[in-house]
Amino acid sequence: MKILLIQRAERFSPNSVEKDKAILESVGARLLAAGHESEMVSEESPFCTEGYDCIFTMGRLPETLEKLKGLNAINSSQGISNCARCRLEEIMLQTGTPMPPHEGNHGYWLKRGDAAAQCKGDVQFAATSAELDAKIAAFKQRGITAYTVSAHVPGDLVKFYGVAGTGFFRYYYPTDDGESKFGDEQRNGSAHHYPFDVAALQHSADTLAEAVGIKVYGGDCIIREDGSYCVIDFNDWPSFSRCRDEAAIAIASLIKH
Repeated sequence: MKILLIQRAERFSPNSVEKDKAILESVGARLLAAGHESEMVSEESPFCTEGYDCIFTMGRLPETLEKLKGLNAINSSQGISNCARCRLEEIMLQTGTPMPPHEGNHGYWLKRGDAAAQCKGDVQFAATSAELDAKIAAFKQRGITAYTVSAHVPGDLVKFYGVAGTGFFRYYYPTDDGESKFGDEQRNGSAHHYPFDVAALQHSADTLAEAVGIKVYGGDCIIREDGSYCVIDFNDWPSFSRCRDEAAIAIASLIKH
């Protein structure tokens, strides 16, 4: 098969450009080893989608998603669009995905809602409602009128990674290894490693991925002291830097499904 790999625009890979490129290259190597022909392009350069049997895409630019509509792509164009936070929150409510409450006693998280985070300022913590109002006003000054607000939830921050339909699912505590994109993980402090039902989290994540319309996903959740959890972030095709080789095998296997 002839396969096109589309690299994500750098603005959608804050502090992760090389990591995002590495997982796509690793998938390409697996496809090549399986006897397929693959070509990798950047969505920031002109490219053509004709003549390919399948497309593996990390792209998020509107023009990329438009170009991929109706094509055999992993992830799907619509699925990637559905990962914009405002739309994602609607789908999470529809699927019954455990979510953080809107109100609480430990501060708030304000997140850009029209697209994935492109800089540290697109995800902000506010300790009080007054600070939240001020940060919403600052968002609007930047032209960001679509946003989500959720209460901060104390507990262990866990990052999870999955490839729906393959059984692949991994989770990690970022405060254990210190790997971070913006440093927001420190807000919850060092992990206590509270026991929780990993199979239940995987089921929630796979169910959400199916509803969103993507196969390759990643996200963040908070594990409370009592073992309950809430998903605070979910996105299309993360870098899988903690488990790149295993993930590449699972992602490449999607060509068979």
